[in-house]
Amino acid sequence: MSQPTSARPFTAALSSARLDFINRTLLIPAVVLVIASVVLMAGGGDQWLADQLYRWQGSQWLLRDAWWTSHLLHKGGRNLSTFAALLVILGLIRTRFDARWRPLRKPLLYLLLSVALSTGVVSLLKSWTHMDCPWDLERYGGLRPFIGLLQTRPISMGHAACFPAGHASAGYAWVALYFFMLQIRPQWRWPALAAALATGAAFGFAQQLRGAHFLSHDLWSLAISWAVAALLSLWMFGPVTAPAAQARTRLLNNGEVA
Repeated sequence: MSQPTSARPFTAALSSARLDFINRTLLIPAVVLVIASVVLMAGGGDQWLADQLYRWQGSQWLLRDAWWTSHLLHKGGRNLSTFAALLVILGLIRTRFDARWRPLRKPLLYLLLSVALSTGVVSLLKSWTHMDCPWDLERYGGLRPFIGLLQTRPISMGHAACFPAGHASAGYAWVALYFFMLQIRPQWRWPALAAALATGAAFGFAQQLRGAHFLSHDLWSLAISWAVAALLSLWMFGPVTAPAAQARTRLLNNGEVA
C-alpha cells in the first residue's frame, strides 16, 4: 500500500530531523574521537602526558595512595555517582504516587537507563580489551611491557582491565543529563552537560595522577557514555531539538498537554 500523500512531508521532515540529530550528536563526535585517538594512542600522546605526570611526581606515582586522589575523588566519587543514581530511583518511585511528578517518569527512566548502560558497557569493554594501567608498565616502574589496543597480548602476561576508564565513566555517564534536561528544562541542558563533563574530567585526571589510566582511556569512556546517551534519547524521545523541547515544556507547564 502506498503512503498517503499528506503523510509524506511529515515522514520526510522526521527522517531529515533524525539524520540531523545523528550527524550532530554521533558522527561529528565520532570523527573527533578518531582524530584524538590517533594522536593519543598511535601518536604517543598518552605516553607523553603520562611521562610529564610521572616525572613531576619524582619518577614515581607519588599520588597513587594520596587521600584526595584515592579516597576523596576515587572512592568518594564512586559513592557520589551511586547516590545520584539512588536519587533518580527515588524520583521514579515518586512518579507512581505523585501526579505532579508523573510527567518526569519517562525522562527519569531514560536517565537511569543511560547511566546504567554507559557504566555497564565500559565495564564490559574493560574485560575484553586487556590493556594495562600505566603503573603496571616497565616505563613507569612496573613489570609489564606496553601492549597496544590492537596488538596481540601474550597469555603469559595475565589479565588486565584498564581500558576504557571505569572510574571516569561514573562521572561521564551523567552526560545523559543533557538529553534529560532537553525534555524537562531545555535551558538547563548546557549547565547540566558542563557539570557532567567537569565531574568526569576530575575523576579521570585524578586517576591519571595515580598512574591508573592514560588520557585516551578517559576519552573513550566519555565517547561511550555520550553515544549511549544519544542513541537511547533518539530511541525513547526521537530527534528532539531544543526549540521543540522548549515549546513542549511551555505547553506542559501551562497544562495544555496531557
